[in-house]
Amino acid sequence: MLSRTDREAILQKVSRLVQEKHFNPSFAGANWATILESRKSRVLDAESPDVFESEMHDLVTQLKTHNTGFFHKTARRIPAKHAINATFHRQTVDGKDLWMFQDVHMGGPAYTAGIRPGDLLLKVADRTLEPPTELVFPMSAAVRIVVRKPDGTEILHSLQIPTPKAKEHPLSIPKAIVCSELPRKIGYLKVTMFPGSVGVDFAHQLDLAIHNLEECDRLIVDLRGNTGGGIGGLRLMSYLTPKKIEVGYSLTRARREGGYEKERLPRFRRIPAHKSSLVWLALRYAFADRSIVVVTEGLGPQKFHGRIVLLVNEHTAGQAEMVAAFAEENQLATIVGTKTAGRLLTGMGFRAGHGYYLGLPIASYLTWQGRMIEGSGISPAVPIELDFDALMGGGEAQDNQMEKALEVARIM
Repeated sequence: MLSRTDREAILQKVSRLVQEKHFNPSFAGANWATILESRKSRVLDAESPDVFESEMHDLVTQLKTHNTGFFHKTARRIPAKHAINATFHRQTVDGKDLWMFQDVHMGGPAYTAGIRPGDLLLKVADRTLEPPTELVFPMSAAVRIVVRKPDGTEILHSLQIPTPKAKEHPLSIPKAIVCSELPRKIGYLKVTMFPGSVGVDFAHQLDLAIHNLEECDRLIVDLRGNTGGGIGGLRLMSYLTPKKIEVGYSLTRARREGGYEKERLPRFRRIPAHKSSLVWLALRYAFADRSIVVVTEGLGPQKFHGRIVLLVNEHTAGQAEMVAAFAEENQLATIVGTKTAGRLLTGMGFRAGHGYYLGLPIASYLTWQGRMIEGSGISPAVPIELDFDALMGGGEAQDNQMEKALEVARIM
């Protein structure tokens, strides 16, 4: 049990980190001093560790930036998209609002338990959770949930949520890449996230997937529900074009306040082939400002170049939005779906003491043409809302967004 002195020490460290590290690219955030003063007593007088963590989390989220949060290393409060690899849509059924599973990624806890898009969430650990209640799950735990299937049957599932590999970034990692060849030589590539800070393993997996699709002269890249991740997205962007092209650049608070020329920023040009190179990368960038230009790798021509469709939705975020913005600006793909999340700040976890971590955004991202995706997102060239009523009927054939993507690919 934390003493009041312990809580004061944690609060002081969090306050110092916010003042030194927090980056709001619009410079229009809330006044931290005012927020802190108004909530300080609630934090210090919290009646239990759970309430303390909740009050601290609510405190820092008043900064109104993404990638901002407070959590313990035991990871009590992890959003569903990271904990069980599923996204949700608010759906009205028989006059009652319920959470419906939307994106359910293969290999994640929800998918492994047998949950599929269109299932309705009824209970979590014997509690009824209805919109707008935030859906959070504990890591390293088995969680019992009740769902209603499209045929009306109610099923009890046990979600086995794994222990996260990194305490400062607690999340479950689903199957990152799924590929298949569809009729008429259309390749399908589902990318659920970009695991790893540098993405060496992801890059190898993507190379193999592209090799398996080498006879395809059209390609659908499905980024729906992709939560982002590390720089592994560079390998995907590099497969969209044969050339070496500037993608965009990260921009830290210090660099923006001090002035810069984007052409003179350090460049990241290639994902290493082997993890042994990560030591060199760490030495190169460990003490450098994190304002870095990303350039595609120049992997050469592919049969599907000029005939690529990107599928996105409102849950497409982070590195996946970087991919979509790059494709849009350079006319490398036709984007289909719904507007993306507009969540493209680089976050970092900082130790706050007694096993707690503070997550803060430390850099923003701009495309090479100077466009900031944070808060705006990417609007598809071919907008189409997911037919949720049809999805609740069950079956992959009910995915009208995928059908539209196929339609666009066939006429390319």
